[in-house]
Amino acid sequence: MPLSNNNNKKITLTTPIGAIKRLTEVQEKALTRLGLKTVEDLLYYFPTRYGNIAESTYIKDATAGETYTFFGHISKLNTKKSYTTKAPMSEATLTDMTGSVHLTWFHQAYIAKMLHEGDAVKVTSLVTDYKGTLSMTNPEVEKTSVMPIDLHTSLFNNNEDQYQYGYPVYPETRGLSSKWILHTITRIFKSTLLDDIVDPLPEYIRTKYKLPAIKTALIWIHTPAKREHAEAARKRFAFEEIFLIQLARNIDKKKFAQEQSYTVHVDDNDIADFVNRFPFKPTTAQNDAIKTILSDLTKTHPMARLLEGDVGSGKTAVAATAAYAIIKNRPFNKEKQKMQTYGSLQTAYMAPTEILATQHFESFIKYFTHTGISIGLITGSGCRKFPTKVASSREPWTNISRAQLLKWVANGEIPIVIGTHALIAKSVKFKHLALAIVDEQHRFGLKQRKSLAEKTSDGAHVAPHFLSMTATPIPRTLALTLYGDLDLSLLDSMPIGRKPAQTTIVSVDKREQMYADIKKQLIEGRQLYIICPRISDPDPDLEIKMQLRSVTAEAENIQKNIFPEYSVGVLHSKMTPIKKDAVMREFASGKINILVATSVVEVGVNVPNATVMVIEGAERFGLAQLHQLRGRILRSNHQPYCYLVPDTKSTKTSDRLKALITAKNGFELSELDLTLRGAGELSGFKQWGVSDIGMEAIKNIKMVEAARTEAKAMVETDLTLHDYPTLAKKISEKNIETHFE
Repeated sequence: MPLSNNNNKKITLTTPIGAIKRLTEVQEKALTRLGLKTVEDLLYYFPTRYGNIAESTYIKDATAGETYTFFGHISKLNTKKSYTTKAPMSEATLTDMTGSVHLTWFHQAYIAKMLHEGDAVKVTSLVTDYKGTLSMTNPEVEKTSVMPIDLHTSLFNNNEDQYQYGYPVYPETRGLSSKWILHTITRIFKSTLLDDIVDPLPEYIRTKYKLPAIKTALIWIHTPAKREHAEAARKRFAFEEIFLIQLARNIDKKKFAQEQSYTVHVDDNDIADFVNRFPFKPTTAQNDAIKTILSDLTKTHPMARLLEGDVGSGKTAVAATAAYAIIKNRPFNKEKQKMQTYGSLQTAYMAPTEILATQHFESFIKYFTHTGISIGLITGSGCRKFPTKVASSREPWTNISRAQLLKWVANGEIPIVIGTHALIAKSVKFKHLALAIVDEQHRFGLKQRKSLAEKTSDGAHVAPHFLSMTATPIPRTLALTLYGDLDLSLLDSMPIGRKPAQTTIVSVDKREQMYADIKKQLIEGRQLYIICPRISDPDPDLEIKMQLRSVTAEAENIQKNIFPEYSVGVLHSKMTPIKKDAVMREFASGKINILVATSVVEVGVNVPNATVMVIEGAERFGLAQLHQLRGRILRSNHQPYCYLVPDTKSTKTSDRLKALITAKNGFELSELDLTLRGAGELSGFKQWGVSDIGMEAIKNIKMVEAARTEAKAMVETDLTLHDYPTLAKKISEKNIETHFE
């Protein structure tokens, strides 16, 4: 009998979850937190792993001297001190339907705070006999919402074949258990809904890559009878996600390539003279990137390129050269149908923060001082112009009103404008915008590029060339997927003379020595970053026992107990943008000696005097992220020092962190990081907007290339996806075209 909602209407993919199952207020809020609104949302909420019921044993069947896994419920929680050592300990009793076992955790009083009376858990340890009672000492414990008895009796009427491979375990949130999710999905499966779903993947693609159909894949991923079923389903949905992104990216690329762009003439001798004035010798990678970009600028369609390079590899110099090439060109006079003899094309350079925008403004002044070219800066805090006519000014620039700057930009008097997102405000208009550069904004998409084109006040509606830059190392497969609409250039070498950071893994017994070494650097006038994995402590006792350090607690500890004679500042994501910028200005000026922060400093912070960094809980960050953080201290000729302080002592942790010492560059690290992470450890990549199952596909270059090939072929013959309306609808529903903007 078809499953129906309360109005006796047949269930569809768009049916609200509340229409098929009565929800409590807590469950409604929990579903909202997880972004689950409809039946389709729930069907695409995939298990993170599969628990194996066969691995567990009933307590009554256990004998002392063997290691077992038990499922049961916690009771009699207690904390006390050991009778012999006086060390804190936790105790509890685990009970299943057949018996009970006594649990003890020495030196782990926090366990009693993590667990609650009645919690369902899975425990694993050696079982011993203590005075006739079965006991476990320091067992591994994991909360669970699915118990073997529940599966065998409640869900499938003792049909154990349903879970020969394993029961699904879903990501949970307060008020919504994995068991509840499984119950609800099973209820949907009992309807005829799956028979009505139209498969978005064309049959020829499914056949070519041996992918199961949508109905089969949904059943296999939620209730696999064997490993092969689960793997085949995950492969299918991984391919589907990457294929949809590739389709959207290729549509973007083809549409952008159809736009009209400014025709740019490049004078090689003039460019060579500009580059030769750099205060350093450009690297081979910089010269190659400049050559490629200048070639792009001479083409009839707009450039769309991503310039990727480690912190300090010289991206700003490349951007400045591209801007110079643009500015040396005169606008085209439409009425006379020839080039003008006055004015110049314009460049807009957008950065994510005021601090970074100001840094770029100051860097461009150094590159363009000899040219006499005007440069403007526009941020929320105010506007500046270079050069200045104020003879008494101590700076090479002067503060001007926003209205005046906008007037000069609109009439073309200022050819280079640097700023934050204020650049794309409605009030900002350009006379002849020919190049848009964005820093750490590689998700700046087709929609924003078109909006920039519309900012040309002469009504030409000519698409500007587009150059995006990032210092975040991106695995090749990820770049091919997310930035399929951008051509890629790599700066894979550092300027001559740049000193690499001396990176040290610090064990617990070496912390005091680390502080002593840091003190020497502080005495010499250097500044220090301390990076912590979280902002604040949920529980002081838990924090101490688990050795997890937070920004707020560590800042207090450093100020009171470690370096009381130095000024300590705090920076994290929950602070307002104004407060963040204020703290960074004080750190940059030297008023703050030590900055304790989260990874919010990962991008765009340039304080040359800060040459020392401590990363607490280092194993909690991805290798690429650690490399990016370490890049903050590579901004001067002083020797930089980076200390990695892990919370755990495992061999896996040690080997992973050692890679940070031996890897040649960020690109190598990003590839290694992606390889090392398991399916359950990919959350660190969520900044890219790809699900865990999609990230699994990113680890497979053959799958990425296959999806890319099929997407390019489809878009080449059917740009609007007229023949594939289900695919077009899927892209629209997922908002993929603007998701990365």
